[in-house]
Amino acid sequence: MTRFNGCIDLHNGKVKQIVGGSLSDDSPSELKTNFVSKETPKYYAELYQKFGVTRCHVIKLGPNNDGAAKEALSAWPQGLQVGGGITSDNAQEWIEYGASKVIVTSYLFPDAKFSKERLVNLCHQVGKDKLVVDVSCRRRDKKWVVAMNKWQTMTDMEVNKVLYFRLTDRIVFIGIIETLDMLSEYCSEFLIHAADVEGLCKGIDEELVRKLGEWVTIPTTYAGGGQSIEDLALVDSLSKGKVDLTFGR
Repeated sequence: MTRFNGCIDLHNGKVKQIVGGSLSDDSPSELKTNFVSKETPKYYAELYQKFGVTRCHVIKLGPNNDGAAKEALSAWPQGLQVGGGITSDNAQEWIEYGASKVIVTSYLFPDAKFSKERLVNLCHQVGKDKLVVDVSCRRRDKKWVVAMNKWQTMTDMEVNKVLYFRLTDRIVFIGIIETLDMLSEYCSEFLIHAADVEGLCKGIDEELVRKLGEWVTIPTTYAGGGQSIEDLALVDSLSKGKVDLTFGR
């Protein structure tokens, strides 16, 4: 059964809902914000704890958010996952700060190319049960491609359960991997941002949610476009109860 998982998106230390894909270090003036809360990260952490909303996540969108993230974690130790700039150098440190799990995306894609070595090393470092892979994606034609760097850079990985080919610069065939099945061997959850509809509050990507219901085998939270409580029932129906939903406002 689909459930609600909370989120605390941080930008410059404040809780915000940002329109997906508008956040860029190169073009800060293009940032589009749908909602800026007057409440602190601590307020939301305590609110989720009060009502028993587990598997909530704190996402640091860019710099100047470490203090705000630590404030939330201190308010509910072991109750919140944290993501944004997570690497092998700081993952364990965030666990020690009180994160229940760490969420990783961009670190797994040096030069926008997937590195299984980094995934395996991070899994061994913090443990599979403490690792969430954020499969943020954008639609390209009839498929979804993983996006990194605040959803600005497209990677070489497609979100699906079909065969994934990895080629070198010399176009030499290396191997075949089933993407979501492969990733799930090294993490305990997926967080899937549909970046094209994230922050718009105009409805979810129904086709993606339906596909995720067919593909995923581990707990999965979908984020992007949720606009009303009725979307919980919609996601439940589309995914056959296999995908959970989060709202950003």
